[in-house]
Amino acid sequence: MLATYLIGLREGLEATLVVSILVAFLVKSGRKDRLTQVWAGVGLAVALSVFFGWLLSYTSTTLLQKYEHRELFEAVTSVLAVGFVTWMIFWMRQAARSIAGDLRGKLQDALAVGSVAVAVMAFLAVVREGLETSLIFYSAVQGASAGSGPLISLLAGIVSAVVIGWLMYATAVRINLSLFFTWTGGLLILVAAGILKYGVHDFQEANVLPGLNSLAYDISGVLDPSAWYTALLAGMFNITPTASVLETVAWAAYGIPVLAIFLWPARGKAPAPTTETPTPASAPQP
Repeated sequence: MLATYLIGLREGLEATLVVSILVAFLVKSGRKDRLTQVWAGVGLAVALSVFFGWLLSYTSTTLLQKYEHRELFEAVTSVLAVGFVTWMIFWMRQAARSIAGDLRGKLQDALAVGSVAVAVMAFLAVVREGLETSLIFYSAVQGASAGSGPLISLLAGIVSAVVIGWLMYATAVRINLSLFFTWTGGLLILVAAGILKYGVHDFQEANVLPGLNSLAYDISGVLDPSAWYTALLAGMFNITPTASVLETVAWAAYGIPVLAIFLWPARGKAPAPTTETPTPASAPQP
C-alpha cells in the first residue's frame, strides 16, 4: 500500500503540475475561454489511463488462460514498468527546469491553431503520466494479497497530489519540488528494483529463466513471513524471506547502480532553487 501510495503521489503531482501550468498560463493571458478544452483533454487522458489499467488486469485474469502465459505477461509488464520508472525519474530531473517554458510554448502554438489543438495538447501533456501510472501500478501490485487496499492507496496518493498542487496554485504555500522529486525518485528506484525482482520470478515461473528453486538466501527464521514488517518490506521493496539467486542478482544489479547514479550528481552541485507552481498572479505573459 505504501508503494502504490508513493506511485500515486509522485505521478499525480507531476500531472497536477502540468495541468496547473496550463491553467495558469490561460488565466494570465486572458484566455479562460480555452479552459474547457484543457479540461476535456485532461479528462480524456484520465479515462484512457483507467481503461489501460483495466485492460492490463483483464488480459491477465481473463484473456490468458494458461498459467505460464499469465506469468510471462506479468513478467514482461514488470520489465516495461521498470523501464518507464527509470526513464521517468531521470527525465524529470533533467526537464524540471524547462518543463514550464516548454508547456507554455506548446500551448501558445495550440491556441493559434484552435480549440481542438488545445484539447489535444492538454491530452498529450497528461496522458503519459496516466499510462505510466497504470502500468507501474499494475506491476507493483503483482503478488500482493487480494483486496482493494493497493487501489485505495493509489487513489489516496493521487488525491494528496491534487491537494498539494491546488495549495501551491491557489495559496502562498511553496514546496521544494527539487527535494521532493529527489526523495521520491530514490524510493521509486527501490520500488522498481522490487518490481524487476518479481518480474524475474515470473520469468522463472513461466519456465523462461531457470533457477526457481536455487535460493540465494532463506531468512524466514529471522523475517517472519506473517509479520507486519515483512509485509511492509515485501509490499514496498519486494524484500521477501526467501529469494532465488537470479531474483537477488536482478534486484542488486539494478537497484544499487541506478540509485548511485541518481544520487551522485546532487553531491557535487549547489542546491537547486525551490521550484514553484505558477499562479495566475505570477505566470508570465505569453
